[in-house]
Amino acid sequence: MQLGTFSDCKTRNFNMGFPNSQSFLDFKTAQFGNLSFLDEPRCKRQVISCFSQSKPLNFTFFPEPRWSKQSLYNSKPLETQYYTKQELGSSKSIRKTKNLSSFRVKSVMGVSKVVENDEVAVGKMKGSGGYDAIVIGSGIGGLVAATQLAVKGARVLVLEKYVIPGGSSGFYERDGYTFDVGSSVMFGFSDKGNLNLITQALAAVGIKMDVIPDPTTVHFHLPNSLSVQVHREYNDFISELTSKFPHEKEGILKFYNICWKIFNALNSLELKSLEEPIYLFGQFFQKPVECLTLAYYLPQNAGSIAREFIKDPEVLSFIDAECFIVSTVNALQTPMINASMVLCDRHFGGINYPVGGVGGIAKSLTKGLINHGSEILYKANVTSIIVDNEKAVGVRLSDGREFYAKTIISNATRWDTFGKLLKKQDLPKEEENFQKVYVKAPSFLSVHMGVKAEVLPPDTDFVLEDDWKNLEEPYGSIFLSIPTILDSSLAPKGRHILHIFTTSSIEDWQGLSTKDYEAKKELVADKIISRLEKKLFPGLKSSIEFKEVGTPKTHRRYLARDSGTYGPMPRNIPKGLLGMLFNTTAINGLYCVGDSCFPGQGVIAVAFSGVMCAHRVAADVGLEKKSPVLDAGLLGLLGWLRSLA
Repeated sequence: MQLGTFSDCKTRNFNMGFPNSQSFLDFKTAQFGNLSFLDEPRCKRQVISCFSQSKPLNFTFFPEPRWSKQSLYNSKPLETQYYTKQELGSSKSIRKTKNLSSFRVKSVMGVSKVVENDEVAVGKMKGSGGYDAIVIGSGIGGLVAATQLAVKGARVLVLEKYVIPGGSSGFYERDGYTFDVGSSVMFGFSDKGNLNLITQALAAVGIKMDVIPDPTTVHFHLPNSLSVQVHREYNDFISELTSKFPHEKEGILKFYNICWKIFNALNSLELKSLEEPIYLFGQFFQKPVECLTLAYYLPQNAGSIAREFIKDPEVLSFIDAECFIVSTVNALQTPMINASMVLCDRHFGGINYPVGGVGGIAKSLTKGLINHGSEILYKANVTSIIVDNEKAVGVRLSDGREFYAKTIISNATRWDTFGKLLKKQDLPKEEENFQKVYVKAPSFLSVHMGVKAEVLPPDTDFVLEDDWKNLEEPYGSIFLSIPTILDSSLAPKGRHILHIFTTSSIEDWQGLSTKDYEAKKELVADKIISRLEKKLFPGLKSSIEFKEVGTPKTHRRYLARDSGTYGPMPRNIPKGLLGMLFNTTAINGLYCVGDSCFPGQGVIAVAFSGVMCAHRVAADVGLEKKSPVLDAGLLGLLGWLRSLA
């Protein structure tokens, strides 16, 4: 979606958030539309000058043969609102400019109400005070934190770089297909327990989404012709696995029983901030056994526990594959609590796919956020966090706009937060220690395809690995989702979506010319598709009707993730989750949320992070009870425990 300003003499260049987008504006009806996009801005630009009231505006068009008109938006001019920084939570004055005629964009895919303008701020706030919180980024973690705060009565502003919400849980549409940007395997979407965090987050803002149960979480195709289906029913899964390894039945049962012990303890607790002592002590007195169970397993890893009961190296390699889906590392490096959450919730609540695609989660949370009086602003690229007297007080956008609030919540990675948004700040000691224990996890190469339906079997998700030693190597393990098996509305009739992804490092894509970059994308994608055709889907190549390849550079560009990373990965064998940072930071008023915070990667984990962050922030802005003395003691204790990692 593009914003034009007729009365401004400056030349404007327009293009979509995704490059190579076809964008147009009809000056007679003031309609906006977005058409087609590709991966990288490689084709020659055609610049067309248009005039309104003798003021030039340059629109950039990228030639692209596949025009897929998504939607039109009617707009009406309105008078721009101006505010002082005092009104926004600071004593300084925002810069004044003359009134400009601008457009109010009613929605992006029908989920937002935003004022966008090249010069000034957002639509008028309710009340006379400023924002309680500004959230940088609208990933699931950021949106859960924002909506939880809004429900508690906080005024929240979410700033999103792109034109739709969701981040890696977003979507895009092409040629009649609706593609999930990231994973299509959704945890936390059940109707029972305390770990159904997506369901709870939606319910908090009065929204319920229709979901489709997935009968099989994943179908492993592994070395030595090992094929294991992870059925929704736990007994069916465990029976299949032990039938492959009858000599290790006892050890397999013991390992997964401990997973259930941890899961049940976690699932029995009301989940809030582990950095808020009043809540934490209350939970301990109500559920002491469960709390002590979690404390016992907090510094332990899945691989070490598995090795207490299992000796067969092939079974241990299978456990590695199970954990790799959770954390992109092997079982020895995967915290036991993380593994237990995922390996059990897939059976307890099951995997449930939202009707209409994963992007509907972020759209629904955004709708709930707005309904509760808070705001989201798109095309708002935050370039720095403003710190005054050692306190985070606001943010600055790439276009010079500044917004102020009592608290700032960064849904960016910790590397982006402390390496870019706070580039003038010295790295806090706790962040320095964190980066000694953890490195950036690899990014992914993704291939989105539309294919003829008859070439595919009825399973929805696969993992393919040809050699155990390649499990963690780039392009070694292939993950594949076919969400149209569950929801056929995502593709044209008689067609299926294949979302293929495999780990890849951004270093593998640096220093290439445009021509070499495009050629390498096609070469790597072709090798991956060939493996799938040989092992699983004969005739796959001839059935392809649409294909788009994304690299770590794509993930970095559109999701604003340093090196395209998807969270932290331990440098060595960690002490479980002991070294993971929570939501608070060493900078007063600044919080982090998402996959580089406790408990880590995955939809259910980042939702948990959002819930915890909202609770801690709510206490700090006076919306929840707090005890400064207990806070200081608990935060000091947590810092000491992290030092042991």
